[in-house]
Amino acid sequence: MHRIAVVAVPPVTAFDLSIPELVFGAAEVAGGPAYEVLVCAPEPGPVETMGSLRVVVPNGLDVLAGADTVMVTGSGSRADADPRVLTALRAAAGRGARIASICTGAFVLAQAGLLDGRSATTYWVQAGALGHRFPAVRVLPDVLFVEDGPVLTSAGLTAGIDLCLHMVRADHGAAVANAVARLTVVSAVRHGGQEQSVGRPVAAADGSSLAETRSWALDRLDRPLSSAELAAHAGVSVRTLHRRFLAEAGVSPLQWLLTQRIERARELLESTDLPVEQVADRSGLGGADSLRRHLVQRVGLTPRAYRAKFARVAGRRS
Repeated sequence: MHRIAVVAVPPVTAFDLSIPELVFGAAEVAGGPAYEVLVCAPEPGPVETMGSLRVVVPNGLDVLAGADTVMVTGSGSRADADPRVLTALRAAAGRGARIASICTGAFVLAQAGLLDGRSATTYWVQAGALGHRFPAVRVLPDVLFVEDGPVLTSAGLTAGIDLCLHMVRADHGAAVANAVARLTVVSAVRHGGQEQSVGRPVAAADGSSLAETRSWALDRLDRPLSSAELAAHAGVSVRTLHRRFLAEAGVSPLQWLLTQRIERARELLESTDLPVEQVADRSGLGGADSLRRHLVQRVGLTPRAYRAKFARVAGRRS
């Protein structure tokens, strides 16, 4: 089982600290848990938080020694993280563990020198400070998450969920990740290059959400769909459709459609024996060449290689 050590560096952001267990704890493979998540700190016991909540962490840093992935969640330690944490992180990276951070946890990775020469991100409010304090880091301030080799960093709060789902998808495929997304009631796919929602309006809660239109489109991914058709279903102009899609989904309608089609193709490759041409047709990607191009761009694998890596023997269907 894949072991994930989550490092709480005080003062911690309690919301960020809950994310790994929420996401990875919901992932199942072959009817059993896909991950073991262990939260640790330099000193087991009560850990200071950024607010009034009290958090008790059961494990010490020794759990990093056997971890496949090590994550640092949001912390107020922007320049003075415990040296024991930095030493443990360097040791984990040195033996090849996957390293990740959520929100301002990137500052801790930077203090350990693990972001030197790499691209990284953090909560947009703190991105300028990260770049100023650690000039060897290429800070990307307006993306949800960044994967640079074995080191991954995310922006704040819900971007941490996106990062964890991305890791589940990389480890176990789209079907497992999408099942986790359904259980946790979050968007299944928001890719790392998507912009952080800085200054965007919150989706309206007065019945004008495009949720019904997105659901309608998901039932018709195998058909050509235009912005005009989506707008007609939503009862709005194309211009209004684009504005609301950007506010609610963070991308344009056609970009959203493409992402959903690629996800549908990934699930079909994992769970069926359908020929690649039929997978492309059922997912609305037009043909095998188009599917191959988009899949290679998105995950670096051809359809055949993707199926070989993620196909589930149980439950295959045609």
